[in-house]
Amino acid sequence: MAEKLIEKKYQQAKECPITIFMEQIGGKWKPVIIWLLILNEVMRFNELDKAINGISQKMLSQQLKDLERLKIVKRKSYPVIPPKVEYRLTEKGKSLKENLTSIMEWSNKNLK
Repeated sequence: MAEKLIEKKYQQAKECPITIFMEQIGGKWKPVIIWLLILNEVMRFNELDKAINGISQKMLSQQLKDLERLKIVKRKSYPVIPPKVEYRLTEKGKSLKENLTSIMEWSNKNLK
């Protein structure tokens, strides 16, 4: 007889791991940034800016800083003029690939 898996009852919604994920990595821009870095490995700020229609440079900078703080994105700055900054996923960020691919496939099938 199969055992029934019962999740603990969360006292507050913010205790749910899915809610934590959505609050920190979800939203309008972070999944797009992560997906672009999965596809391209390394991108410069201007490349990300051009690839994401509708995002302001201020918002892109803020989202990248948040992802850096979460250790999902790594920023590498080169001491040249004009400034050259590259972004890439950390190992932690790369570990999202399988999950985001599954979400994308589910969304394509179910949320047209």
